[in-house]
Amino acid sequence: MANIRDIRRRINSAKNIQQITRAMKFVSAARLRKAQDRVISARPYARQMVAVLNSLATRVPETAHPLLAQRGDDRVELVVITADRGLCGAYNTNIIRQALDFLIRHSDKKVELNILGKRGRDFFRRRSYSVRHEAIGVLAKPTFADAAAIARDLIEEFTKGEKDQIWLVYNEFKSVVQQRVIMEPILPIQRLENPDDTSRLDYLYDEPPAEIFSNLLPRHVEAQIFRALLEAAASEQGARMAAMEAATNNAGEMIEDLTLHANKVRQAGITKELIEVVSGAVSTE
Repeated sequence: MANIRDIRRRINSAKNIQQITRAMKFVSAARLRKAQDRVISARPYARQMVAVLNSLATRVPETAHPLLAQRGDDRVELVVITADRGLCGAYNTNIIRQALDFLIRHSDKKVELNILGKRGRDFFRRRSYSVRHEAIGVLAKPTFADAAAIARDLIEEFTKGEKDQIWLVYNEFKSVVQQRVIMEPILPIQRLENPDDTSRLDYLYDEPPAEIFSNLLPRHVEAQIFRALLEAAASEQGARMAAMEAATNNAGEMIEDLTLHANKVRQAGITKELIEVVSGAVSTE
């Protein structure tokens, strides 16, 4: 049975951990507000661009632009966006699990990974998967310049014919306690599966379509990558905030249980000493 000194040492350790987790919770809450504002601002633009370009891609032939070419799924690249740090619950685990499921489903294809984030890099580095590119520090402060650089690399791989499809897996921010893993294709630009011919709009081009596509489609890929980075950054802070709040509450419960146990041990010690004193007094009579 632990003595009172050991129990008090454990109580002090739990209090120190509680202070750390509470501080991390407040830091994540402050960062989450900024990240959430950026996500909310970026979503309407990105979603509208997806709707317009998917509709536009349905109306033009695949030969109108290289990013519209449908070439099957023999050579695939999966972009995995994870966090650089832990202490954020199942945030990284859920993404890695979805990536592994994708690799299993495409085990008969040539799949290469493009990993953004230290946690994903460390996980796949210890396993025999083909990794074409990796980067860390992207989610610390996502910028459009970072997204544009990633998009240019993916576009180059696709236009050169090195990849037939490029997919993206990341966490979409829903709320502080809820993030949803998204697995979506980035390239080629997707067409509408069931276009409604009766309500389809016709587009008039002021400039040659090839010139418009050359400017618009790469910008579309950049915008989707940037939105995914913002969603992932906000989801990371939300997951870390929830995890640190749970850790803080658990530390508080542990402190209460240890304090109660310490009081019982101290009371038992006092009772034992009183019994010894009384027994000694009786024996001397």
